[in-house]
Amino acid sequence: MNGLEFAFEPSAWELTLDSLTPGGTLPASRFLALMEDQSEDAVQDALAELDEKDVLLDISDLPNLHAGGETALRLRLEEQLVRQGELPQGLEKTDPLRLCLEEIAGLPACGDLALLAEQCRAGEESARSQLAGCMLSMVVQQSCALVGRGVLLMDLIQEGSLGLWQGILLDNGGDIRAQCGRAIARALAKTVTLHAREDGVGQRMRSAMETYRAADQRLLTELGRNPTLEEIALEIHMTADEASMVADMLENARRMERAQSSRQSDSPQPEDSQAVEDTAYFQMRQRIGELLSVLPEADAALLSARFGLDGGKPLSPEEAGRKLGLTSQEVLEREASALALLRNAQ
Repeated sequence: MNGLEFAFEPSAWELTLDSLTPGGTLPASRFLALMEDQSEDAVQDALAELDEKDVLLDISDLPNLHAGGETALRLRLEEQLVRQGELPQGLEKTDPLRLCLEEIAGLPACGDLALLAEQCRAGEESARSQLAGCMLSMVVQQSCALVGRGVLLMDLIQEGSLGLWQGILLDNGGDIRAQCGRAIARALAKTVTLHAREDGVGQRMRSAMETYRAADQRLLTELGRNPTLEEIALEIHMTADEASMVADMLENARRMERAQSSRQSDSPQPEDSQAVEDTAYFQMRQRIGELLSVLPEADAALLSARFGLDGGKPLSPEEAGRKLGLTSQEVLEREASALALLRNAQ
């Protein structure tokens, strides 16, 4: 009897990770959206694959997290001390974080990094410990840069130290400082991202993106043009900065989808691979594109620029005006006129 073979359709997150370039970056918002409904085992598998590919999670588009209770007070204290340059002396003398930082500060200055790296490659354990001690200041520096992200400094330093050790163990003969710096950054970004997942940020971000897309589509239909960021923000009761962050997350997601689609062009797309796109919104753009032939060439070019129908990013009235040599008001007036012609032509 022949053995049975089973073929399983890869999930959206597996396809996305497969499409990543080694040594590149992945927006943390995109990772959280992909992994929102996945098990903890799947999350750890995905993080392990990111480590294997040396892919860094970009946490710049994650919202700052606000804990509650005593943790919130501690986080605010740590952020204040870092901003004012009063760490560790601003802490109590018996504070564990102060003791840790003072111990790191008291470690002997590092000698020849290249020589220590060579000794590490030769298998000298004492050299590894010495190298790790010399570079702990890098861990502290990168950890302090992440205050305000909802993770206590002691936790960041501990995770960054693990990343440093991993960087030393995986040394491939290049610039040891650069390699360890990236390994530390990868470990810290992973810690912040996991903390955001525990705090439910992935679900909130997905909800915010869906709300933004729905408002974008609704205003597009009502106004007959791409709404501005400020108009969308007003519609969904966000500040302009909050709406801008959501728009950036959407753009990151779309960019990842385009990269994934180009790499998977010979394979059928899974049903959920377009989860970050609003189908109705893009169907409307496609429908407009099909009708452009009834317009004068200049008006067709204007709509193509505004709606991103040429494959680029949709442009604001100001951006389209700069591209076409028009004022933003002229862009809006000609756009409204062109869209009216399209509606009459249907």
